[in-house]
This record gives sequence, structure tokens and C-alpha cells, in this order.
Amino acid sequence: MNSETENFDVLTVKAELNNLSEVQSFIDERLESAGCSMKAQIQIDVAVEEIYVNICHYAYKDKGVNGDAAIRMRIDDGVAEIVFEDSGIPYDPLSNKEPDVTLPADKREIGGLGIFITRKTMDEVKYKYIDGKNQLTLCKKI
Repeated sequence: MNSETENFDVLTVKAELNNLSEVQSFIDERLESAGCSMKAQIQIDVAVEEIYVNICHYAYKDKGVNGDAAIRMRIDDGVAEIVFEDSGIPYDPLSNKEPDVTLPADKREIGGLGIFITRKTMDEVKYKYIDGKNQLTLCKKI
């Protein structure tokens, strides 16, 4: 095992919306056992839902089948690190321009608000494409 995967708990599910509650429970159990603040847990829950739902809707869209989503999590030195991994279409959500939140809702372009909120509420959000897999990492002090 290398440092990239060391000390992580792992959950792998089919990238389907009906598995969202299992993903959320996996995350919340670890946050609660680590004494995470309610504010941080709510922010992490919103980000986890956003990222997981996007994987379900878009990662395997062109492949005609739903593949897997792996969620790795560890808490080290008061920081939760959550890595989402899928082997779907290569896509870096961090490369999109931020939505103009000063515009009224009916004047804004559709999309991008969820990743915008994720970036604003997490301490760090990173993306890489490696070995045919998308990896999006969220880090948040709990």
C-alpha cells in the first residue's frame, strides 16, 4: 500500500442515485465518531451529495452503463479527506469558470453552482485524472 491509499476507509458502490444514502451514511459515521462539528458535517454532506450525484448523472453517460464510484475517506489531525474516484468520462469540474452569483437566478447560466458551493465550503478541492480514473479530493477541517 502506498501513501496515496494508506489509512483510508473505502466504500465502492454502483454510481446510482439510490446508493446516495449509503454514501452519506459511510461519511457521516466517520465524521460523528471523530467528533466533527455540526457546521462542518453539514458542509461536507452538501459537498458529498453534489459530487456523488454528478458522478451518477454524468460520469458514465456516454458509456451506456453505470460504473462504480469509489469513496475513500480518512480523518487525520482533525482534517477529513474524502476522495471520489470513477472510471467514467475524464472531467475536471474545477476547470469551469465560476458562476456569476451576482446575477438574478433567471439570468444565470445553468450548472456550476454545486461545485462553486463545494469550493467555497471546503478547505481544499483537488482534481486529477490518473490511470484512467477521475479523482476528486475534498479536504475539510472538522
